[in-house]
Amino acid sequence: MELTEEAVVEETAGAAGTAEVVAEIHETGTGAREDSDNKVMILSASILSADFGNLQRDIELLNNSAVDWIHVDVMDGVFVPNISYGFPVMKILQEKAHKPLDAHLMIIDPDRYVQRFAESGANILTVHYEACSHLHRTIQYIKANNMKAGVSVNPHTPVSVLYDILEEADLILIMSVNPGFAAQKFIKRTYNKISQLKEYLVKNNLKTIIQVDGGVNLENAPELISLGCDSLVAGNSIFNTPDPLEAIRKFKSII
Repeated sequence: MELTEEAVVEETAGAAGTAEVVAEIHETGTGAREDSDNKVMILSASILSADFGNLQRDIELLNNSAVDWIHVDVMDGVFVPNISYGFPVMKILQEKAHKPLDAHLMIIDPDRYVQRFAESGANILTVHYEACSHLHRTIQYIKANNMKAGVSVNPHTPVSVLYDILEEADLILIMSVNPGFAAQKFIKRTYNKISQLKEYLVKNNLKTIIQVDGGVNLENAPELISLGCDSLVAGNSIFNTPDPLEAIRKFKSII
């Protein structure tokens, strides 16, 4: 769907609850599970840490694992100091992956590519607060193209800047490293940002998914979940281990 006035005004009903978002993405009802308090737990595996010389092998590994989503980090070398991949890799994932595609755009002016990511199979499309001049319009545009809309904030950006769009956003991605590179050290003040955002969501009866990306591992995952995180993005702590399937099983035993 192209960006027209009609397209951006029709998505005004607000974001669906967490369980509804996941249910819509997982049409078979499999994947992310709920605990006894109906809290949806989602593990999104970052393909950025995969072996691109054996990409199909690693996609098949994820297809046959307990991973819920496949996280796709797209970098333009402008918004972040690195270039990753784009539509050729999205096409491969669209053809080969059996999990929902969780695309994270670390690029300037993401509106230019919303429709193409929808056509390339993205189920969730996350843009950066820092990259969007008209964030509310961008969120509406994403949803008008039949994707769930996510918004990410960099480590220096307070979560309070998101309060006015939380009713529209389906997912908030809190970066726990400076975006651009894999295998970075987790920034500990992220814990406070998760707590602050979760408190606001609960106070206002909002079910927006909280996702964390960067330096996530088996050691900090329990605390992230306990503070209110609904989705963990893990890359290096899955693919750069002796047994990625076992690493995934360990993550899922926590979440």
